[in-house]
Amino acid sequence: MTPKERMAIPPQAMPEQDACARARNMNEVALGYTAEMAKVEASRCMQCPTKPCMQGCPVAINIPGFLAKAAEGDFDGALKVIKETSLLPAVCGRVCPQEKQCQKNCTMGKLLKSVDKAVAIGRVERFCADQARERGTEEPVACAPKTGKKVAVIGSGPASITCAADCAKAGHDVTMFEAFHKCGGVLVYGIPEFRLPKAIVQHEIDGLAKIGVKVETNYCVGRTRKVADLIAKDGFDAVFVGTGAGLPKFMGIEGENLNGVFSANEYLTRANLMKAYREGEADTPYWHGKKVAVLGGGNVAMDASRMALRLGAEKVYLIYRRSLDEMPARREEIHHAKEEGVEFHMLENAKRILGDDKGFVNGIECLRYELGEPDASGRRSPVAIEGSEFTLDVDTVVVAVGNASNPLIPATTEGLEVNKRGNIVVDPETNMTSIPGVFAGGDIVLGAATVILAMGEGRRAAAGINAYLKK
Repeated sequence: MTPKERMAIPPQAMPEQDACARARNMNEVALGYTAEMAKVEASRCMQCPTKPCMQGCPVAINIPGFLAKAAEGDFDGALKVIKETSLLPAVCGRVCPQEKQCQKNCTMGKLLKSVDKAVAIGRVERFCADQARERGTEEPVACAPKTGKKVAVIGSGPASITCAADCAKAGHDVTMFEAFHKCGGVLVYGIPEFRLPKAIVQHEIDGLAKIGVKVETNYCVGRTRKVADLIAKDGFDAVFVGTGAGLPKFMGIEGENLNGVFSANEYLTRANLMKAYREGEADTPYWHGKKVAVLGGGNVAMDASRMALRLGAEKVYLIYRRSLDEMPARREEIHHAKEEGVEFHMLENAKRILGDDKGFVNGIECLRYELGEPDASGRRSPVAIEGSEFTLDVDTVVVAVGNASNPLIPATTEGLEVNKRGNIVVDPETNMTSIPGVFAGGDIVLGAATVILAMGEGRRAAAGINAYLKK
């Protein structure tokens, strides 16, 4: 096909559950492409010689290569190309912000002057992974001969999964240590079932076992065992720290200690990892909020507000101190939240949380804002409008204003350098920390970031570990 013919192919919309129905169930919102849709969408790729889309991918997937095979209907071949550099295509195809990464650089999107009209790279990637999993046609991962070296991987989120896989493929004996009772990190405790089914995450974890990675759950490194002991006493030759950014931040306002106030981490962990929404089946209790205020504007705030609906809330307010244009959440998630009935309160922020004489939330006092000059991030700073206070009647407040790095490993590992935010400092080329043989990556290094950025960190750290062990 000529470029003009490719440009004439309409973008393939993703089939979805009806908004009214899905707002009250935990089933996946996006239903996925059919084979024909995936072929048509992949055919829109211009096959640019310069491959600009790859420059936006943190793990450098050969995007034109896999799209070319998908366009021919060779979905297994396409998946093989993807898996040369990415272990989690079914996950990334669902939750990666492609519109800010690969699709942002897509030539088709630039020619049609809209990133929404770029080739839907993530949706085709998802289809290739899903059809192989459902048909059982995934090819086994090849591993190098055993090296006799032992690698400990702390944490089991996307950075750790990627690092463990790459080290195992290099022939090392890998053991992954997870503090929770299930592996997956933010993929299981943070991202809701309706965006990322947990069976898919488990399938990827099972793939690690097939290449020899051993998993120890309910094992909290820093408490059960220190990093230094893994090397000195347990004989590990290298250690990777991928413990993430799971320390919730609060706003420091009056009333945050009232009953009915939650961090988004706790709120989502109860429902996602501990299945609290299965009332009558799960033992995990959850707060039956009917009027819920969610504070924040990122993807976690979107997840929490949409989860509140599914947990039975009659009204959900999303309160964000900037405008919609400055909101960091994915456009797709914002769109879905609005469709499902979340009420957006832009240019507003909580001033204090109100409670009754028994210590329970019964309202929230907010201020209205206007936008001033841009801050260090380039977004315009919110400026409070004096005397603009107003009150919302709520019984639940979920604080989703960000997370800090997990402090346990730095606090229990002598000689480990961290920056002022508590993130572990690493060599930018190898991801080795200030301690020889100890590497780190993902949110514990970057701060709260995306799944694919964490995977890129895990891949670079694995390369650093492999080079270190060769020496």
